[in-house]
Amino acid sequence: MELESIPGIGSKTADALAAVDDPETIIETGDVLALSRVRGISEGRAALIARGAIRRRHDDPGGFLATDRAKSLYGDALSLLQERAVTRYGKKRLETFYPSGVQSRIDEAQAIVETAMEREPSDAVRDALQGVEPLADPTGLRIRDRCLATGDGERYAEAKRRYPEISVETAEDARSIDELARSYSTVIVLDEQFAGLDWSGDVTVEPAALDQPELVAPERLLAFFAVNRSRLEAAAAVHRITGMEPACDLETLADVLSRVHDDGTIVGDEELTRLNVAVDDLDAAVGTATTVADNHLRDAIKKQDVTIQGQDFLSLVEQGARVDSLLARELSDEYDAAIEKARYELVTALQLDEGEAEFVEQIFGGEPTFPVTYREDAVSRFRTELTAERDRRANKLKATLAAELATLQEPVEELVRAALEIDVEQAIATFARDYDCVLPTVTATGGFTIEAGRSPLLDVEFTNVEPVDYSVSGVTLLSGVNSGGKTSTLDLVGLVVIFAHMGMPVPAARAEIQRFSELHYYAKSQGTLDAGAFESTLRDFGSLVDGADGRLVLVDELESITEPGASAKIIAGILEALTETDTTAVFVSHLAGEIQDAAAVSIAVDGIRAKGLVDGELQVDRSPKKDHLARSTPELIVEKLAGEAKDSRFYESLLEKF
Repeated sequence: MELESIPGIGSKTADALAAVDDPETIIETGDVLALSRVRGISEGRAALIARGAIRRRHDDPGGFLATDRAKSLYGDALSLLQERAVTRYGKKRLETFYPSGVQSRIDEAQAIVETAMEREPSDAVRDALQGVEPLADPTGLRIRDRCLATGDGERYAEAKRRYPEISVETAEDARSIDELARSYSTVIVLDEQFAGLDWSGDVTVEPAALDQPELVAPERLLAFFAVNRSRLEAAAAVHRITGMEPACDLETLADVLSRVHDDGTIVGDEELTRLNVAVDDLDAAVGTATTVADNHLRDAIKKQDVTIQGQDFLSLVEQGARVDSLLARELSDEYDAAIEKARYELVTALQLDEGEAEFVEQIFGGEPTFPVTYREDAVSRFRTELTAERDRRANKLKATLAAELATLQEPVEELVRAALEIDVEQAIATFARDYDCVLPTVTATGGFTIEAGRSPLLDVEFTNVEPVDYSVSGVTLLSGVNSGGKTSTLDLVGLVVIFAHMGMPVPAARAEIQRFSELHYYAKSQGTLDAGAFESTLRDFGSLVDGADGRLVLVDELESITEPGASAKIIAGILEALTETDTTAVFVSHLAGEIQDAAAVSIAVDGIRAKGLVDGELQVDRSPKKDHLARSTPELIVEKLAGEAKDSRFYESLLEKF
């Protein structure tokens, strides 16, 4: 696959995709989550690439939204869905649902939506989704105590790419490996020819190590789960609440997460905790043990009956007099007892085992002194031994836990993916319930039929929106009084058609929509156009008429572009041309009668009927009536005045003009 042939993929993005496993599958399936994990690809760009991949898979030429107004209406439709998603991913994932004129894509999207509409939206799920995000890779990880070694150039480059957190060294022979073993605690050799040799240090020959991150870099797996702890816990909560089958055992996941600290270190192992404390507290514990010994000797000296008074003797020794011979002669038993107390204090404080206690013998094993002294070289050796013991324990635990985590890495990816897709499904289900939606029937021909459609874009409470029934096949004029709802009806038609071609439910009791190739929606012009703009508009309609088969054309009061007399003739000409094509069109116009008169062919006219004026308020039936030229607001007002006036001859004469 030529990656750069996909919309949204440039050369840099193509290079980043080429570095991941199986980029073709990720792109072909439109996997937004996997795409967003690729270096340099944001969730927004991932949605764009996924949308391009979907179009490619369905051989979709695109371009369904053929005008600015059509694109704007799609933006409104998408916003209605996105504002019901909780996660940023969910909002971007919804962007992959776009209006398409290809039946296979509509069917694919409808299958997803049909499943989503079966879901019951839940506040508890929404709350749990607040913490769900795509999994993140840990950053800044650096492992300095081990290296990978190889004499093969290609394997060297691959190791550098796959394990940037570890040093990769060149090793041509056994001697160079031995030299590396003196610089690193652990050397992992990737070349099989070195297997079976004896090494002076911790050297492992593992040709398959590049495929075993749990062996090479267990810290990476620990850091991955530590960084993503809250996301995984939130995804697990979503599965528990919804009852959806998880990709991994949630109790096992909770257990391994409890054994990883936020910084990626191991927690919960008593022996490792003891060793960590011992290393950290060694100096303080030695100082405390020394004080215990000093206090014991101090008390013993005060009580000792020697040639000089005990208090005088104490003063002398505290002034630095040599006392080793005096201690040996007069207080040898007490000194030995003091040393034993110091050793016991150190062993107890650090919870040392029998083997470690032997080092304590060396720490307090010098000549008798007061105050008691300890051997700093013995403390240093003991610290080195404790540190090595701690690191061995930690590395063993990390390797063991990393082996468990390696089996969970793909399942937790799927766990989070499923939770994020629940957000998408719940957003669709919430939208469908909020606006009483149904899944429309998409047909090959027939225009559109909407029953009890209600627009969610009107600036009123949705429950107060009057339902509209409207059906059009072919070319039709839509007439009606001012503020009677012609534009909102056109918006409703455009919105329902867009949702249907997205594969989404529509805000109606029933809808049957022809699969259109393009939607051309022309909004009402703001004032009469100058000559240049008028010419440009006519060129647009000239292009529209040329090859218009399968299109839906919605036009709102095109007569405003120029003088009414000329407008009626121009619109009539456009409608004549459209009737010769397989086009469905609705033109809203106040000049419906004039356009009919100017047209050389029969043009259907529907009308939004005015019921009359009540207390100055216009009362209308919002559902257009077929083959009905609606009366204007001025006509209604004149009629009202004619009925109210004592002498109605003037008003009746005006009525005759209509």
